[in-house]
Amino acid sequence: MNKNKRKVAFYTLGCKLNFAETSTISRSFPEESFEKVSPDSGADIYVINTCTVTDTADRKCRQAIKKFRNLSPGAIIAVTGCYAQLRPEEISSIPGVDLVLGMNEKYDVASFIDRTVRRGKAEIYGCGTEADDSFFNSWSVDDRTRSFLKVQDGCDYRCSYCTIPLARGGSRNPPISTIIREAQDIVGHGVKEIVLTGVNTGDFGKSTGETFAGLLRELVQVPGIERLRISSIEPNLLTDEIIDMAASENSIMPHFHIPLQSGSDRILGLMKRRYRREVFADRLRAIIEKIPLAGIGADVITGFPGETDSDFDDTYNFLKSLPVSYLHAFSFSARPDTPAEKMHGRISPAITAERSRLLKNLSDEKHLEFCTINKGQTASVLFEQTRSGGMITGLTGNYLRVEYPWKKELVNTIREVRIGDPAPSGRLNIELTD
Repeated sequence: MNKNKRKVAFYTLGCKLNFAETSTISRSFPEESFEKVSPDSGADIYVINTCTVTDTADRKCRQAIKKFRNLSPGAIIAVTGCYAQLRPEEISSIPGVDLVLGMNEKYDVASFIDRTVRRGKAEIYGCGTEADDSFFNSWSVDDRTRSFLKVQDGCDYRCSYCTIPLARGGSRNPPISTIIREAQDIVGHGVKEIVLTGVNTGDFGKSTGETFAGLLRELVQVPGIERLRISSIEPNLLTDEIIDMAASENSIMPHFHIPLQSGSDRILGLMKRRYRREVFADRLRAIIEKIPLAGIGADVITGFPGETDSDFDDTYNFLKSLPVSYLHAFSFSARPDTPAEKMHGRISPAITAERSRLLKNLSDEKHLEFCTINKGQTASVLFEQTRSGGMITGLTGNYLRVEYPWKKELVNTIREVRIGDPAPSGRLNIELTD
């Protein structure tokens, strides 16, 4: 190790898009001057890429700053991402923060750090009420197994609870030709699976006159891409063409994560979502008709202002009736400068917590049902490089996490397996069949 190198650690909060961007930021630090280390070890520099979708995300950022300040009192702490973009003064007032960078400045964080002098007061660059519409290409290569590839950024939807359009600007994307070149680079690093990420992924093509389905058609032709996974897609943008490709193309994983947010049409209207619940149900029927064992996840928010017991029951019973395999349930969090922040009919924390508990239990029930119908089925698994309790883990195409006794030669390979019962870890036991 070169003792003249400064140790830099990267810490990411939030979505897969943030992980892709953090990986790109990390590659901008010259290897001859910086040594990348774990955030849990002592570092000279910490770069925190933040999320602000909930107040919990904000709190986790503040906790991380405090942790790193205590771990390495003399370190430079730089904070960027959505939280930094929207509330830079709030972050700059946190003890230990030296640098706050906006969304468009974060890709040049290494040069900002080079000229940062610790003065006890954070320097703020480029943060404002809204980001501009530049697009910065990003993809991750930290994990040889899987790469997050950013194909779209920003959002034009302006849902009443969401600050992302303020933090990231309007919907935009690079041309398909650029994405193809990046995918080829990723494959060159030995990555087996590419996860397509964005703020509103299905909106790909708005700024180039292309479509997300067109992007998929081109990507499946790239030599070396063995698995493509769609990270999340709005129900009104999940077209029959996309579903048909997932059913017919072996490289497109039979897994869809589709935000619902509420099963009450009245609440969906208050949220200013661009669909009603029947659209969501119709998309699930179309998926299951073509891909009976598809994994289907859904996002749902409870405790939204004005959500009555009847509205919640509509959501719960609607989800219970559908072939979803897991849920991501969120408690409503009022975000500054959003219409929902000023809405009447706030739900008490106790009621919101109880509704969240019921949705979590429903998610567990749905996941167990999905595991049961998959038992005895053969599936392909991409094994990962992490070792957990003497086991190697991996994901099936339809997003079931499995485990097998550790064998180094399985790392970053795709193998055919037979699905068994759940293990004590919660993962599924498997048998190799090839």
